[in-house]
Amino acid sequence: MNVPVERTFAEQQDAADPLASLRAEFFIPQRERGGDSVYLCGHSLGLQPRGVARVLNEELKHWAELAVEGHFASSRPWLPYHEQLTNSLAKLTGAQPLEVVAMNSLTVNLHLMLASFYRPRPGRAAILVEQTAFPSDQYAVASQIKYHGFDPNTALIEIGPRAGEDVLRTDDICSLIEREGQRIATVMLPGVQYLTGQRFDIAAITRCARRQGCTVGFDLAHAIGNVPLRLHDWDVDFAVWCSYKYLNAGPGAIGGCFVHERHARALDLPRFAGWWGHDKQSRFQMPATFQPIAGAEGWQLSNPPILAAAPLLASLPLFDAAGMDGLRAKSLRLTAYLQSILEARLSQSLTVTTPSDPEARGCQLSIRLRRSSTEARAAFDALAEQGIFCDWREPDIIRVAPVPLYNSFLDVWQFVAALEQALQ
Repeated sequence: MNVPVERTFAEQQDAADPLASLRAEFFIPQRERGGDSVYLCGHSLGLQPRGVARVLNEELKHWAELAVEGHFASSRPWLPYHEQLTNSLAKLTGAQPLEVVAMNSLTVNLHLMLASFYRPRPGRAAILVEQTAFPSDQYAVASQIKYHGFDPNTALIEIGPRAGEDVLRTDDICSLIEREGQRIATVMLPGVQYLTGQRFDIAAITRCARRQGCTVGFDLAHAIGNVPLRLHDWDVDFAVWCSYKYLNAGPGAIGGCFVHERHARALDLPRFAGWWGHDKQSRFQMPATFQPIAGAEGWQLSNPPILAAAPLLASLPLFDAAGMDGLRAKSLRLTAYLQSILEARLSQSLTVTTPSDPEARGCQLSIRLRRSSTEARAAFDALAEQGIFCDWREPDIIRVAPVPLYNSFLDVWQFVAALEQALQ
């Protein structure tokens, strides 16, 4: 995509953007000297939707005025509160409502899923992860292996890129699964890799793993709300996510979970149980024996944290209104524009480690600066001083994410102009 590098082109694109009005639905951090900052850090924490305060204040009012009766008598009763989120989450994940639930946080959900779907035995105890998996995922899978009495040094298989490459090839992942499949119990990979921004071919990986008899799960922290998903059709066993990145639900917000419909009524599947996952009809009769709800709700432990779930009620309607197809279309243009002007203005100073194929990435680009680590860090710090929000990863990577819900083409242009200045 070769495009003009002048500021006027970015302004023209924003003027023609059918989703431009969504930006006004978010609070944009302000520069010290006034004016909107350039916020390209939605891969770490999404911006606050303007409707969040209203929803939270309503829940605080219900608590103040109704106290315990808020579980039943408020305008949004707390007892079935999480159910208000189900349909939107199902659309974002390409799932049936039965298959998704908002609950807990990401790593808690990952442990709950592994308790059910990682069933190791001698000779088949391995979990496959990517070499640069997010640390929490690495810690979780290694601890699960040890919990079951196996050694992570032999039962944790890590796959990395080929020598001289930055991202994984789907063919290499599938080749490894075919080669080692008989000793792999569970394949656990990301939908979008947090460090490189690579979008994994979930459908192809799942087909390959299931042919080898492996269970298959995905961490969608960087995928949900970023790229289209069709978890039901792709036949994934389970998936987990957080909602504070692209779903814009705020720090520590409630996470979510997908369990495929074919497991919905596998009531004898091993799991860690809690009373909120018990059959709704008899939950308050406090029976001694656990009877799980059919579907993903059967993995719930406790009643949902209302104040951590409420922000999603302000955020998810924005996705419903825009539609994931429309957001993806803008994302493709916005990220391609970022890549194009980086190449036009700074090709001698950096390398983009994220795949150049638009279908193999979300909105994030990871940029390696061709500088010493000290000089690269100085350039990043200079961006921060100018009100540019992005993310630093040692030793020389800047991660930026032009999010289609609230970022503009002008944001992208300003970032590249500021980076060019910082590198000088």
